[in-house]
Amino acid sequence: MKGKIVKGIAGFYYVHVSSVGDCGTAVLDKGLVYECKAKGIFRKDQRKPLVGDDVEMDVLDEDNKKGNIRELLPRHSELIRPAVANVDQALVIFSIVKPQPNFNLLDRFLIMMQQQNIPCIICFNKQDIDEEGIGVQYEDIYQRCGYRTLSVSAKYEQGIEQLKGLLRGKTTTVAGPSGVGKSSLVNCLQSGIVMETGSISEKIERGKHTTRHSELIAIEDNTYILDTPGFSSLGLFELEKEALAAFYPEFAEYEKYCKFGGCSHITEPVCGIRDAVEEGSISRMRYDNYCLLYEELKNRKKY
Repeated sequence: MKGKIVKGIAGFYYVHVSSVGDCGTAVLDKGLVYECKAKGIFRKDQRKPLVGDDVEMDVLDEDNKKGNIRELLPRHSELIRPAVANVDQALVIFSIVKPQPNFNLLDRFLIMMQQQNIPCIICFNKQDIDEEGIGVQYEDIYQRCGYRTLSVSAKYEQGIEQLKGLLRGKTTTVAGPSGVGKSSLVNCLQSGIVMETGSISEKIERGKHTTRHSELIAIEDNTYILDTPGFSSLGLFELEKEALAAFYPEFAEYEKYCKFGGCSHITEPVCGIRDAVEEGSISRMRYDNYCLLYEELKNRKKY
């Protein structure tokens, strides 16, 4: 039997298997979750199952939904932070207002995902209280950088169907700082979805209300979201300051106008990037974040 690991706690792996309907089609709302152990051969081969792994398993006890994972199927991606497999994209959620978005934090997250070759969708929540319509400006800034963006209201479920369309058929890691309505949005996405779990062990119950464990949530057939804890700070790992500009895709068009090769775009004379900022072709907010991150990387202690 094939399935996908949706949670892992203390050596136990919880594998979601879609049921098969009368016509042979997968039926998500009758999906089952089996509690499994992994074969010792994985430890011997130094292969560790991850949340998101597609697996083959043997059912040991159908009544209590117990099984053994006997094979890890090939991964098409593997994230370092969080440690999950087969993620197709990231959905990063910020509010338009209350709280005001921290764009430095947003840019850090986008860079972190670029480092791991994961495309991003930027979702601005709380459209219903955006009285000044500033969310449109935020969307425009990041659309001009090549990112897919949209504004929604989790409270009134505005834009939810459009968002579901962007997630359909993919495994998406969901992240955002506290207070932006991430939990409400995740609840909108999974409303009406029920996965039968049989007898869930005490182990999964103990982990149920913690933020230490990554967990995949099935929202449609072959469509999963990975809920992650809220974050308030992100470090840029293994990135040299000279490489930072490559993570600002809007810079590429104007770098040819820089006088010096290897221009930092900070202090050099005749800089195409700074000229584009003055002309409004590049967002000043994005450029200011670039300068802050450049200085951070420049002053970072190396051990």
